Amino acid sequence: MSVDQNTVRKIARLARIAVREDELSALAGELNTILDWVEQLREVDTSGVEPMTSAVAMRMKMRDDVVSSGDLQKEVTMNAPGAEDGFYVVPKVVE
Repeated sequence: MSVDQNTVRKIARLARIAVREDELSALAGELNTILDWVEQLREVDTSGVEPMTSAVAMRMKMRDDVVSSGDLQKEVTMNAPGAEDGFYVVPKVVE
């Protein structure tokens, strides 16, 4: 796969990134280099490699999912600048 200047321009527009015309060629080269590395990674045989979540083998600490307290609505909203009927009151931000 190859990226040209028009593709870089489109990606920049979609990402809302300001890119000057004189930067398009360099960015296209950098993106093509990254895509070449991805192609090299596709050539690696990973069929015998198990997926992992960490570089170090470890077990996550687990705890019982138990409700320890409840009905704290008044205490939670007590320090809020505005609360009504147990809910936070915030200014409207969407027209």
